[in-house]
Amino acid sequence: MGNIRILTLKFRNQLQPDEIKWFRGAIIHASDKGNVLFHNHTEENYRYAYPLIQYKLIHRCAAILCIEEGVEAIGHFFSHYTDRIRIGEKELCLEVDYLRPAVFSLEITERLTRYRLRRWIPLNRENYQTYRTLERDDQRMHFLQKILVGNILSCLKGVNIYLDEKITCRIQEITRMYTIPNKGVNLLAFDLIFTANLSLPPYIGLGKNASINCGILTLAHRS
Repeated sequence: MGNIRILTLKFRNQLQPDEIKWFRGAIIHASDKGNVLFHNHTEENYRYAYPLIQYKLIHRCAAILCIEEGVEAIGHFFSHYTDRIRIGEKELCLEVDYLRPAVFSLEITERLTRYRLRRWIPLNRENYQTYRTLERDDQRMHFLQKILVGNILSCLKGVNIYLDEKITCRIQEITRMYTIPNKGVNLLAFDLIFTANLSLPPYIGLGKNASINCGILTLAHRS
């Protein structure tokens, strides 16, 4: 299908999930503010394409995932790099843990891969109302599966990969449902296990707020 370039920058600094938005703001402030990939805002409006720079927690530590053009863009951060940033009311000295470049092969597979998806926000205002009208668990699961496939296709479209084959995606288990505050509104979030006939890179974001520590995908190891 295609290869994508990924660079993972992980720091040793531990953060709380609600501090990611401040971490993002600090990185934007310390980088090239003219590069839309860091903040996804244009002078006219908002960049609605899949985010190619994502701010998240990896093992509870601050991290930045750079995808395709985002790999080159992170060079602007290092050209303006200062190891001291402000997260809310506190000042931190950033300590780089590792910087890992990789080329990941996205492909349809015969064997299903088992994934874990955390802090996934699939529902907007419109489809949340539809979701609430569904009375049976199987109907809700099918509805969420269709949204998940759409999220995956949006991710692939964002890196210019288009499929001829059909994605097979099945949610195996919803392990947690809760709300995440976002701009004064509580959004319904899910932690879940699913299988798919597609190889996907670890730590990419799927769904709403994928650029700020939501919809984080990793491999799910069987217990």
